[in-house]
Amino acid sequence: MYIESVPNRNSPPAILLRESYRDGGKIKKRTIANLSSWPTEIVEGLRTLLKGGKVAAAGDHRGAPCVAARACGGRARHAARHRS
Repeated sequence: MYIESVPNRNSPPAILLRESYRDGGKIKKRTIANLSSWPTEIVEGLRTLLKGGKVAAAGDHRGAPCVAARACGGRARHAARHRS
């Protein structure tokens, strides 16, 4: 998965969460989510996480959940708890 900025004519670029896959030998990409409405620092935090980095919430020194997980309204933590 990766984040891509797609030009959008006279509007701001669309920020998309995408994945690439092969279909019959051709490389294609699929959009998973539109992140255009997310704040820039949250998008950059998610981009860092996707590259294997670590992100901590600003001002939190106890190792709290990452900024991207908080942006999802706790859905990432909820899904991780109920995954079996």
